[in-house]
Amino acid sequence: MVGAVLTVLVFDADETLLDLRPAVTGGLVAVLEEMRRLTPAAAGVSLADLESDWGAVFGAMSAAPVQEIRRAALARSLARAGLAERLDELAALFFARRFALTRPYADVLPALATLRGRFRLGYATNGNSRAERCGLAGEFAFERYAHDDGLPKKPDPGFYAAVIEAAGVPAEQIAYVGDSPAHDVVGPQRAGLRGIWLNRLGLPCPPGVRPDAEITGLGALPAALAALQPVKAG
Repeated sequence: MVGAVLTVLVFDADETLLDLRPAVTGGLVAVLEEMRRLTPAAAGVSLADLESDWGAVFGAMSAAPVQEIRRAALARSLARAGLAERLDELAALFFARRFALTRPYADVLPALATLRGRFRLGYATNGNSRAERCGLAGEFAFERYAHDDGLPKKPDPGFYAAVIEAAGVPAEQIAYVGDSPAHDVVGPQRAGLRGIWLNRLGLPCPPGVRPDAEITGLGALPAALAALQPVKAG
């Protein structure tokens, strides 16, 4: 592909660099255990109930900060056992456990070390996975988080505009890497960036979505980026 030289590489966080699902499950298990310790009424509440409560509130709150959505889901879960007044306490328990368990995938730190010599690296996410709390402290030249200073969530164009501003180069010199075709491919492409789909699960590409590159692991990213760089005449 002929185009601008890529100089900046920006990563999504959850399910891209961070193995979030086990951490969230661990946080919910801790909450459920405490609920059952606090009241016999929680004996009939299951982990599946807690997981479904997230889905029940997410649609109506998708534009809200992730922490607010999680608190609303936990409030719904606690109400199942008459524990609504313990929300602050059990939300703190959830987040402590969730962050304690959140770690990068095994391919992340080696890939970042390889790429850092050739690209300026950034981190930009809708979620609340702060790099320093998730095993990624000091890995990035810049970080952007939705809802910090009013930053809207992906796929709002304002999110990608903030990424471009932080990168300090024209959009065509930036590639965005993430697991969501809508947020990490289509959204960046509409803003003038390249969109690279990290498809760890080997899912079919949604109709109408054409990533600039598709990889199943970060070990393949250097080769994918090399294929996107313009060929030098000589």
